[in-house]
Amino acid sequence: MTADPAAESFEDLMPDEDPNLDEVMACVFGIQAHEVRTYRTLLDNPGSTVAELATALDRDRSNVNRSLSTLRDRGLASRERRLLDGGGHVYQYTATPLAEARDLMHEALDQWTAAVHDRIDEFDASDA
Repeated sequence: MTADPAAESFEDLMPDEDPNLDEVMACVFGIQAHEVRTYRTLLDNPGSTVAELATALDRDRSNVNRSLSTLRDRGLASRERRLLDGGGHVYQYTATPLAEARDLMHEALDQWTAAVHDRIDEFDASDA
């Protein structure tokens, strides 16, 4: 058996032959479609609050909060606290710019590839 480095040999890793940005982000970052949609909405509406995003996305605030938490964990969103004039505060969220998100995708794939290469190198005859 010879190795086939052609992209077609890995087609089962992606849900589509010609994946769009949303599908690639979901695959690389291990996130759901609704989280990608939240990211895209944040790109168009930087500085949004959870309430504003919930309205824009037509989703429950608790679900939006979970999506934002996941996006922040993956480096795809940031949060800033803004003090309100009447007291208290609100958090505003901003998406990581697409150029930086692309860099994060490359880094994630590079890390994954290195980890797989390391694992392959650990195999010996007793693993056969």
